[in-house]
Amino acid sequence: MSNGIPSESALDLSACAREPIRTPGAIQPYGMLLVLDPASLVVIERAISQPAVLEAHGDPLGQPVEAVLGGALAGCRAALAELAPDTTRFLGAHAIAGGCTHQVLGHRVGDTLMVELEQSVPGEPGSLEDLYPQIRQFMGAIERLGTTTELCQLAAELICELTGFDRTLVYQFDKEWNGKVVAEHRNEVLPSYMDLRFPESDIPAQARALYRQNRVRLIADNSYEPVPLLRSPERAEAAPTDLSPVMLRSVSPVHLQYMRNMGTGASMSVSLLREGELWGLISCHNQQPMRVPYHVRTACEFIGQILSLQISLKERALSVEQRIARRAIQVRLLGQMAGDTDFMSALGRDANSLLALTQSSGAAIVHRGACLLHGDCPTKAQVMSLVQWLAVQPHEGDLFHTDSLAARWKEAAAFSDVASGVLAISISQVHDSFVIWFRPEVVRTVRWGGDPRKEVTGPLSPRESFEGWKETVQQQSLPWDEVDVDAALELRTAIVDIVLRKAEEMAALNEQLVRSNKELEAFSYSVSHDLRAPFRHIVGYSELLWSSAEEKLNSSEKRFVDTIVESAKSAGRLVDDLLSFSQMGRSTMGQIYMEMGTLVEDVRRTLEMEAEGRTIQWTVAPLPKVEADPGMLRLVWQNLLSNAIKFTRDTPAPAIEIGHERTDTEDVFFVKDNGCGFDMRYVDKLFGVFQRLHHADEFEGTGIGLANVHRIITRHGGRVWAQGEVGAGATIFFTIPLQHGDPA
Repeated sequence: MSNGIPSESALDLSACAREPIRTPGAIQPYGMLLVLDPASLVVIERAISQPAVLEAHGDPLGQPVEAVLGGALAGCRAALAELAPDTTRFLGAHAIAGGCTHQVLGHRVGDTLMVELEQSVPGEPGSLEDLYPQIRQFMGAIERLGTTTELCQLAAELICELTGFDRTLVYQFDKEWNGKVVAEHRNEVLPSYMDLRFPESDIPAQARALYRQNRVRLIADNSYEPVPLLRSPERAEAAPTDLSPVMLRSVSPVHLQYMRNMGTGASMSVSLLREGELWGLISCHNQQPMRVPYHVRTACEFIGQILSLQISLKERALSVEQRIARRAIQVRLLGQMAGDTDFMSALGRDANSLLALTQSSGAAIVHRGACLLHGDCPTKAQVMSLVQWLAVQPHEGDLFHTDSLAARWKEAAAFSDVASGVLAISISQVHDSFVIWFRPEVVRTVRWGGDPRKEVTGPLSPRESFEGWKETVQQQSLPWDEVDVDAALELRTAIVDIVLRKAEEMAALNEQLVRSNKELEAFSYSVSHDLRAPFRHIVGYSELLWSSAEEKLNSSEKRFVDTIVESAKSAGRLVDDLLSFSQMGRSTMGQIYMEMGTLVEDVRRTLEMEAEGRTIQWTVAPLPKVEADPGMLRLVWQNLLSNAIKFTRDTPAPAIEIGHERTDTEDVFFVKDNGCGFDMRYVDKLFGVFQRLHHADEFEGTGIGLANVHRIITRHGGRVWAQGEVGAGATIFFTIPLQHGDPA
């Protein structure tokens, strides 16, 4: 490291991150540093800023600690010998002949033992007790403050008063180690930095590690000449000495240049820790060089520790309050979902609560191909593309979150203004079902301390550094914190519980329904099979009675016998249809590739007798080959064509059309007639067993034919539906999948 001030052109901002700041090999020129052999307490390295001290006492290299500096440190020998590794101890104020009074501290870093002697500042407090009234006043005041910002402001004011700096800032780090000024107290000498942001590169990782280790750091003059640490010849090849705990440790020339660009002649920082991690800094600046006495710095360190504890308490309390508030929101959302069969739609009925759950500006609910948007969101097409991308991303716990989606998925740049940040929970392992929250780009939400798009010229200073930070966070939102993530995960757990509970209920109902259907089919088959013979006997014996006693029966008795025969035949047909319906659910399907057109033509010929004496206009479109059970499909066409013939019986010019369309997944067939039609209000009853939309006196039938059609087509994996209008005819549609299995 150079002992002079480097030129601006020679400096590199990134050099500070690479520089050996723990081992600079020099100190600031406001005192002395002695490095001792821990076993013999002999001086093996020294840095002395005052030539008069060397002239008065000679070079301390190679001398025992009790003999150096005119024996001024003789009383410290025992304390130094007992100093534990990685500790610092204040050894008192000691007058040194040829110099002045020095505040003496002992440091031990591993096997390295050091004595730091800092020149006293004229008029400095004699002890920490002299500053206690102000500290006590601070401790009493913080109990009345409710927010972290208020605490930081009070600390800035007190430290500014204790030290006399022109400006004191409280600087908070985010998760990416970018910083923001959250409190400030100043006079009019230096400009305000309140609310300004600074990039992570301003305080590199190794500097942050030192701030965590040493709570106070002072640079008294940005133009100081470093005093080199000289060592005895036998240590010429030894590793550089770690000066981490030394207050006088020299600093990076990049940082000194940074101070000069800021217009600050002196600076001091006090670390703020939360649960052992660096939360932020109290940063003090003065336009002119300025030294801060040891006891004043100690008081500032004490205030920093108190502030750190209070910040931890306030933030923990705030986190608890936020979690309680989020839990209340979650309870409201779950209350709406629990009593609704379409629970995902119910989730979106209170859009404000859904957004408040994660402090978002927009949300999307994607379930079974549907997409519901609330608040400021990308378009539905963009959300569905995002869902496809999310479905293949590795993420833990069925949760994904990022505050810079475009950095991970370039297509997201198109909608980064509304969705730079994304927090998503997956609801299903089978389907692409997600609840997704969105946050906008940070440029839209962060309060800037000036135009971040202003063109930058000149050397490095905080405001230019701020501009550089803005460039690094384009297409980035405010980060998702633990409360946001936990709230989303808890909602996912609750939704999954609802889904599982409903699935269990549905499974139980389905099992009961399957069992009931099987019992009903068995009963129907048994009853219909057992009733066929009695009805045949009734018809047979009635016809015998008619033939043997026809001459003896009067007209009323003959009418009675005719009614018995007709009723028994009608009941027989009903039993035959019921038996056929029950067999449709029990029989095995034998699917083959078959010509649908040939089958339809064959069925039409068999029904010619039903249309005898009528002129029906038939329109039959070309029909394709399908894979199906030919016997079952024959029954479908017999029912549909027979119904079309029957329900056009009273139409002056009956017309029946048989048509077909092919989609990507299925063949769609239909039978259309211009007969009596039906009221669409009752379409749901059309395919039920024994459901009739016309009186038996108007049109004969048992009400089982279309139920058979529905069962057959369903077993083929297809669909059945109808359209109609009273007096204008009806159209019955059914489909056969192009690729299907047997769902029965």
